Amino acid sequence: MAKESFDKEIQFLRMLVLTSGAYSRQQYAERLGISVHTFDKTLRRLKEVIEAAYQYIADTERKQFADTLRFSYYDSTDPILLFLYRAKSMKESESVRISLLLAAMNERPHTALELLDVCSEHLDPAAALPDEKTIRSDLKYLEQVGVIRKEPGPRPYRYRVHNDLVRDLTNEELLELYDFVDIMANTQVPSVIGYLLRDGLKKQIQRRNDKETLVEPFLYKYHYYSRILDEAHLFTFLKAIEERRKIRFLYFSPKTKKAYASKNTNPLFAREMEGKTALTLPLKVIYDHQYGRWYLIGFDGRFGIRKYRVEGITQIEEDEVVPEEFFAQKVAELDRALEHSWLIDTGNPVTVRVRFFHPEPGKANFIKERVRLQGQWGSIIEENEDSFVYEIVVNGTTEIRPWIRSFGSSCEVLEPREFRNDMIAEWKGIYSYYESVREDL
Repeated sequence: MAKESFDKEIQFLRMLVLTSGAYSRQQYAERLGISVHTFDKTLRRLKEVIEAAYQYIADTERKQFADTLRFSYYDSTDPILLFLYRAKSMKESESVRISLLLAAMNERPHTALELLDVCSEHLDPAAALPDEKTIRSDLKYLEQVGVIRKEPGPRPYRYRVHNDLVRDLTNEELLELYDFVDIMANTQVPSVIGYLLRDGLKKQIQRRNDKETLVEPFLYKYHYYSRILDEAHLFTFLKAIEERRKIRFLYFSPKTKKAYASKNTNPLFAREMEGKTALTLPLKVIYDHQYGRWYLIGFDGRFGIRKYRVEGITQIEEDEVVPEEFFAQKVAELDRALEHSWLIDTGNPVTVRVRFFHPEPGKANFIKERVRLQGQWGSIIEENEDSFVYEIVVNGTTEIRPWIRSFGSSCEVLEPREFRNDMIAEWKGIYSYYESVREDL
């Protein structure tokens, strides 16, 4: 699939899941900046991907698209939307050809010319058959990603599937590896690579034990769909940071009415887009555990340090490489700006003091444990039998506010005064929602 198409499907799935089907086809199309026809075509494409992804499941148990989107916790341990990665950046013809090459190399080592003969024999003659250059390009790609390996010996080189690890493991060792990968993929970020590895191990286990059902020892409830979708761009950003390379993309901020815009090659159908074209030098990628969001922090020659929500980034293209000294200078500037940032705020530092109240005597002090665990570089400066005072210097109070609010009545903001007044007004507003309710309801 082309990159632009993958961007469209990312935004398509995000909106489809988060709105729980509340929009009509026309509303979805307007929000995405596409036609209703394109909406229907994308939906058909996703159905095909799901059917291909779950083809090893019995027909009676095969997941339907609507059921997959509704997603029941006990129905499956697979996180929804992961199937999208099976269709990423690969055209249908490439998918068929590479599958054929891997099947051949799994049986025995082959040379490039032998694989060309395999393609000529098994591919549809009506379709355009690959040449030797295409086969060698496929082999180079598969070798780079570690799927195949080159056999030692003189030319012509022979290639085989690189599955020594799972092939040499016993059934018990394979199950232990699967359980470890399952835990790590569901508890660590980034997780998509772990999920794909887990799926590969599951298929290997099922091949060895046709008649036995794989029992899942762990069940996970997945909350953050955007996290998985946004990981599609993560390694592109990390590669750009490693190479000190600028990138250009179309950005849709959370406030814009649209989340996607198609590339119009025909000038007669060109239309004004709500997204903004950005050229930035990526410096850091930050993950927000509280909301499950990825952020890209970069340097813009006009505006300085810029922050982007990854969910709004589409149509990424590589640009020029900057000198090493310049890149190191901008990274140092960013580190100084984020020194007192709770997450990505680069505003002026303020000192925040909060009084936390201990639970009732005899109960575990989960309040203090949580503050110590999540309070980052803050410290407890005062404590008595009833409460303790926590102090931290942060860049503004916007990002720390949700964390403090999550403690409810177990804490009280002391300083700064403006922050305290804001919290008082906020809680009064919440109280006003309930005071008008009749007591006899």
